Amino acid sequence: MEPTLQTIQEIDRAIRKIIAKFPTDRDAVLTDIHLELRPESGDFLAYDDDDDELNRCVVEQWINSKEEDFYEQVTPVLYERLDALRAEIDTMSVLHPFSFVLVDGDHETLSDIYLVDDEQQILSGSLMPDLEKDLNAFMKALFDE
Repeated sequence: MEPTLQTIQEIDRAIRKIIAKFPTDRDAVLTDIHLELRPESGDFLAYDDDDDELNRCVVEQWINSKEEDFYEQVTPVLYERLDALRAEIDTMSVLHPFSFVLVDGDHETLSDIYLVDDEQQILSGSLMPDLEKDLNAFMKALFDE
């Protein structure tokens, strides 16, 4: 799904409203930002760790999306927009490390999109790709000895 200019503007506006909830002149809080997308309604919601709603908007292009791989198609779009707004995100009064996490309707993690701590920033998909494969290989090597 190629985002329209309107979709990009709607996402950017939503992210900026989230950023505005954590101005630099306030004491930093400990939280992650949970992003929930609802393809049937086009809702784009953001919550903190306490499930307090930070922002809600509608992305017109997503309304009634019938795409089976909706989340896989939208995740790179969110990544691109977060990356484009990285300088603004870095000013948020949120204790490090923190992340933007894509969640489903039950608030189960689908993807870690943006993680930042004092030393590094990791953007996109899985924070530790192939972790299970690496752990299985390690355990096999360990038991083979």
